[in-house]
Amino acid sequence: MSWQLRFLGTGAAHAVELGSSSVVLEHDGRPRLLIDCGPDTLDRYQAAYGALPEAIYVTHVHLDHVGGLERLFIRLWFDQALRGRCKLFLHASLVPWLQGRIADYPGVLAEGGVNWWEAFRLVPCHRGFWHEGQWFDVFATRHHRAGTSYGLALHGSFVYTGDTRPIPETLAVVAAHGELVAHDCGLVGNPSHSGADDLAREYDTDLRARMVAYHYGSQDDGRKLEALGWRIAHPGESLALPDPLPPRTDAG
Repeated sequence: MSWQLRFLGTGAAHAVELGSSSVVLEHDGRPRLLIDCGPDTLDRYQAAYGALPEAIYVTHVHLDHVGGLERLFIRLWFDQALRGRCKLFLHASLVPWLQGRIADYPGVLAEGGVNWWEAFRLVPCHRGFWHEGQWFDVFATRHHRAGTSYGLALHGSFVYTGDTRPIPETLAVVAAHGELVAHDCGLVGNPSHSGADDLAREYDTDLRARMVAYHYGSQDDGRKLEALGWRIAHPGESLALPDPLPPRTDAG
């Protein structure tokens, strides 16, 4: 059995040519979980797999991470075989934010009579969630307002930070067993995102060696990050992952 993390897009919100940052966890070549769904993510997902996602985890509700959910709603609602079957994993605190961002718009269909959430199978979570026999840890990140962004980890396999400033205290727990760490990293940081200098300052050598940077600002920024010695993710790239370990003893 083999596990991979496929990067559909790797760009910051303005880096259109790199695609909206999102990844897919694959197991033996089959997509098991899509993380984030920006405006162009569905097209990239369907190009890779020829189908719509069956399960999605949302890190936070900025539109470059959830802008594709409106299109997905339409696709799911008008297919009786898919309606209500796509699992949407979401930290419980984000439910009202996503409601206000997308689901609350009056008249999601011109004909009326439809609630946006009915196209999905909402699975609210807090510390984490079970999916296809694996426990996924959910952890808070540092991106704008506290309590509005969350990363995801599969014990022993991978960590995906979502948008964040450095979180060394958290990664000391969720990335302590050789996990590949996909980390927000631009050429220069700001109050909501990490920069290369931030990662170099906040993380030790072992952890940096396991990091792959995404959410950078342009292809040129990516080349500059590589010149500085950072490993970057490229759109469409699939990275091999270690096999998951059993859930931590404090998991669900």
